[in-house]
Amino acid sequence: MNYYFITGTSKGIGKALAEAALEDQNTIVTGISRNVSITHERYHHLHLDLSDITALRNNIHKVYPELREPDKIVLINNAGVVGEVSYIGSQSTDNVEFVFDVNVVAPAMFMDTFLSAYHHHNCPKIIINMSSGAGKRPVDGWAAYCASKAALDMLSLTCQKEQDLQKTNVKVFALSPGVVDTAMQTHIREAEADQFSEIEKFQKLKEENALEQPDKVAAKIMTLVNEADSFNEVVFRIDLIK
Repeated sequence: MNYYFITGTSKGIGKALAEAALEDQNTIVTGISRNVSITHERYHHLHLDLSDITALRNNIHKVYPELREPDKIVLINNAGVVGEVSYIGSQSTDNVEFVFDVNVVAPAMFMDTFLSAYHHHNCPKIIINMSSGAGKRPVDGWAAYCASKAALDMLSLTCQKEQDLQKTNVKVFALSPGVVDTAMQTHIREAEADQFSEIEKFQKLKEENALEQPDKVAAKIMTLVNEADSFNEVVFRIDLIK
């Protein structure tokens, strides 16, 4: 049996990923998010708010049950937030903490507990962290988001180096999915122009139907899971997946 643990499964890419994984009869999916929108006999849901680090710390042990002879174990840290789209100096005081808790601290906790819980299994183990092109370039109004995704990339690179040194059967990826038609994009398009100079670009992408659909992205991520040994880079864009 293949076991998937996916955060942010209530909508967008996370929901599409869970549904794509469940198409395989040999798969069980555990979804982690505040809301549940999937009903399936092989889908289990845990209600957790990833911005509440205290609650996550107290309940993360519930995410990873004992597994009997798994064929493959996959963790996908999909949940993420942009936070306030505003310049530094105009933000609420807790915006950076909120963004880093969801985008960096929670994924790090999920990774650490995942590796600890399943280190004794010799089957393929895969961690996919949903990164962003914003982690490679500065975008005005997105300081916390850009910094958090850069941190997630380095977290992934370091984790893979550690796994290589220990010679474990673990593959770690930080994948940028491109510009996808999700609630995050809706939030970005509603920003104030004086706090985000690229707003017209993102509005135009929607108007021209240039946004990728979540199910298409999910299909490529499933290809990455199924062909993980063919990919040697840790940090890369989804364009490299054919």
